[in-house]
Amino acid sequence: MRIQKYISECGVMSRRAAEREIELGNIKVNGETAELGQKIDPARDVVTYKGKKIRAVKPHKTYVMLNKPRGYVTTMSDERGRKCVRELLSDVDSRVYPVGRLDMNSEGLLLCTDDGELTNTLTHPSHEIVKTYLVRVRGMVDKNVIKALSSPMEIDGYVIKPVPVTKMSENENSTLLKMELGEGRNRQIRKMCEKCGLAVLSLKRVSEGELLLGDLPSGKWRYLTRAEVKYLTDLIPANKKGEKQKCTK
Repeated sequence: MRIQKYISECGVMSRRAAEREIELGNIKVNGETAELGQKIDPARDVVTYKGKKIRAVKPHKTYVMLNKPRGYVTTMSDERGRKCVRELLSDVDSRVYPVGRLDMNSEGLLLCTDDGELTNTLTHPSHEIVKTYLVRVRGMVDKNVIKALSSPMEIDGYVIKPVPVTKMSENENSTLLKMELGEGRNRQIRKMCEKCGLAVLSLKRVSEGELLLGDLPSGKWRYLTRAEVKYLTDLIPANKKGEKQKCTK
């Protein structure tokens, strides 16, 4: 988080006033004179104004939609040195984390937030929010394969629920399918296609419940609207809700 935003959110002064005080050398971070535009970690860094520690107030929750490109792992760090989504979220003012995951070679809508209750709700096995994917497979797909894809099948020792599958377009080289998952088990679509003899060329999540990826460019993120935040937070069981949540933007 940029230091002037942090100071403002703590209720000490406005961002503009904070910028003036930084330029005057009255703000320090961990004992060192702060610089305009400097980023801090509120959980670790100590910020002082004229020698007095600035204490943070409880921040509002942050809700972000990222259009994850292929080639990024859905983690905030990777011990194997692969590109991770944290690199794409570096300019978000709060420390947000992915809700669920998309595998490295998949792309599309990925929710990120610092709302722990929402994350627990959306990732709990008992919760089913329909996620829609556009899946391009090699070659043409006949109706018998579509029927097989749409039927219950066993994957990794577990019988998955039926998945609605619609053929969107087709040519001699490839077929575009729309698949709607309520469960979303690990690499479920790829395993389903493999079991039906289909080679996946691309896989993109385009919606999650009422949230739509729309025309958000690949690799970019945006804050959720207030209506989108309300839709998500209304999914949290009443007995698990803490303070009323607010959207950052």
